[in-house]
Amino acid sequence: MNSSLHHQRAIITGASSGIGQATALAFAQAGCRVALLGRSADKLQGVVEQIRQAGGEAQAYCLDLSQLDSIASQMTAIAEDFGPVDILVNNAGMGYTNSLQQTSLADWRMVLDLNLTSIFQVTMAVLATMRPQKHGIVINVGSIAAHHAFAGWGAYCISKSALAMFSQVLALEERHHGIRVTTIFPGSTNTPIWDTATVQADFDRTQMLTPEIVAQAILQTALLPSSAVIESLTLMPSAGTF
Repeated sequence: MNSSLHHQRAIITGASSGIGQATALAFAQAGCRVALLGRSADKLQGVVEQIRQAGGEAQAYCLDLSQLDSIASQMTAIAEDFGPVDILVNNAGMGYTNSLQQTSLADWRMVLDLNLTSIFQVTMAVLATMRPQKHGIVINVGSIAAHHAFAGWGAYCISKSALAMFSQVLALEERHHGIRVTTIFPGSTNTPIWDTATVQADFDRTQMLTPEIVAQAILQTALLPSSAVIESLTLMPSAGTF
């Protein structure tokens, strides 16, 4: 296994907080130059400063992934500015709780658009830079909810299950281009997702995984030599599923 990501470039979505922020810090510490994508310029810049103060290299790019029609052009511009991309971490997404019967069509589309379609858009744009290089790795951050149904989390579970299949098909289609695909399936993780308006849940967050633990798992998949790939990795808190 390689000991560092020196001379590699990574794009990380949802990098202003939670798993995305922790992954950006971990990658930068491993020597990777990172592009941080998110909606909040101030929060992104704060992460950039953390990385630079520690001697790493980082750039911030504001991108609202809910605006599907503009993703392709913006991602193309970002990739051209940032340089050839070796690693893509699709981390951005949203949580959503409601029964299926109470889920409006607008909410259904919102969850699927952000948790699935935006990832499709981002990935297709970045593949255009990876394919000519004949190497690269796409790491999709899913959820244990892709494999376990949770009442009241229907739209979210379905979006993550669809993401898992997207990853499998992508891996088959891009293998001959030298591009590997990994999906991380974390269990409950203590991130700001639990504080968002679309999530109503009351769990003991001290028993959850930390973003830093998940980030280390993501880093380890990226550190593998190009001759190997972790196709999927389920990471659970020792307290179990809740």
